[in-house]
Amino acid sequence: MGLKNFKPTSPGRRGMVGFSFDEITKTEPEKSLIHPRKNNAGRNYQGRISVRHRGGGSKRMLRDIDFKRDNIGVPGKVAAIEYDPNRTARIALVHYADGDKRYILAPVGLAVGDTVNAGSSAEIKPGNALPLKDIPVGTMIHNLELYRGKGAQLVRSAGQAAQLMAREEKYALIRLPSLELRRINIECMATIGQVGNVEHQNIVLGKAGRSRWLRRRPSVRGTAMNPRDHPHGGGEGRSPIGLTGPKTPWGKPALGYKTRRRKDTGKMIVKRRSKNR
Repeated sequence: MGLKNFKPTSPGRRGMVGFSFDEITKTEPEKSLIHPRKNNAGRNYQGRISVRHRGGGSKRMLRDIDFKRDNIGVPGKVAAIEYDPNRTARIALVHYADGDKRYILAPVGLAVGDTVNAGSSAEIKPGNALPLKDIPVGTMIHNLELYRGKGAQLVRSAGQAAQLMAREEKYALIRLPSLELRRINIECMATIGQVGNVEHQNIVLGKAGRSRWLRRRPSVRGTAMNPRDHPHGGGEGRSPIGLTGPKTPWGKPALGYKTRRRKDTGKMIVKRRSKNR
């Protein structure tokens, strides 16, 4: 994985940093594993904006990623490493011995020609998926399930990795990338290794247009608005936010306001994520 700098032929190019795509071995996706993605521009089923600053951008096709890794005991060979416009990580096209083809997240060290497997008997090497009960303590993992059979929900973005810290009866203690310590059932599946494309955090977009390609629309500061449009608005000249603290456009506290509602899963969190990262 490499990065490339651009010649400063324009103000947008100056300082821009992009990918070299050296690790990509196939430019066209597998047709049987893609389907169209509708651009909802941050709107819900009622047509109302529920996520602001979304819309436009380049057209994309969704890749069907195998987050469940439920092809137990069937070996697969990595046929290609591909780019996925819908995620920060690279994906690997795997051809299985039974004729099945699937996409998986490409971890660090996985290359074309490597063999991957899933199940309790799989070898401890990057790309293989095993239940937490069969993974040695201290191993770095990614693509982690929260509930057995639901599919991976944790540690899926570029460069991320969690660590298996301990096992206690039917739970495993996992340290997540946020430094949160959490108990997860030992029957849940996880993939060995660190998610690839580690250099993603060093990308510099360089110009506003590149953000628009990614479906990110402009955001206006609340202090630049009128008081009827935002709690931070108004005042003569530049004004502070005020004694009540930062607010959302709808008057809700923006910092330190607890929004977590799942009381039943709170007991699984041993240590909250660090605020000093």
